[in-house]
Amino acid sequence: MAKKPTSASPPEEAKKRILVVDDHPIVRERLAEMINRENDLIVCGEAEDAHQALAAVQTLHPELAIVDITLKDTYGIELVRDLKSRHPGLAVLVLSMHDESVYAERALRAGARGYICKVEPASKVIEAIRGVLRGEIYASEAIKMAMLRGIAGASRGESASRSQTLSNRELEIYDFLGDGLSVQQIAKSLHISPKTVEAHRANIKAKLNLKTSADLLRHAIESRLQGE
Repeated sequence: MAKKPTSASPPEEAKKRILVVDDHPIVRERLAEMINRENDLIVCGEAEDAHQALAAVQTLHPELAIVDITLKDTYGIELVRDLKSRHPGLAVLVLSMHDESVYAERALRAGARGYICKVEPASKVIEAIRGVLRGEIYASEAIKMAMLRGIAGASRGESASRSQTLSNRELEIYDFLGDGLSVQQIAKSLHISPKTVEAHRANIKAKLNLKTSADLLRHAIESRLQGE
């Protein structure tokens, strides 16, 4: 009797479906190539902004969304929050170039199950994907320790760090200021009015106990230079 043909990889429907959300086509392409080489994983779709991502999740039903922090039409962490609100069963892994000491805890609190930097090797990214798909929380040891210290500090009444004090939008604007962008450039990048940026800037000054716009600019630039 002839043997039935066998396949080295499981059928496509048995693979874990992944949506890649990043505003750089080359990043999406390279991630897809890397993921599709794995026998148990497949990229079912791509998106460059929040609008496309939400539509893709609705139609493609992925089990995992890989999301960047900086997207064309929104702040990635806001997208994480929207995804978890609309699709509680969807796992989200944040993959970003942004400083993990500032953004990782914020992403996890928004509902992501993991945070990994783009500088990590492919093997680490695949490890993070599989860990998150298993229901684990994936983050570097440094971030895990920082979160534990934050919990302990809060119980002792210690003051909050910059990343804890500012809202998601305020932190985003603060970082843009640190990069040297003007109010008009920030407004254009975030698709909001300059007046709204000014209002956020005033709130940031108040929360950080800074008196003038010059003080805020200096504080933001120094923070970026120090990698805070």
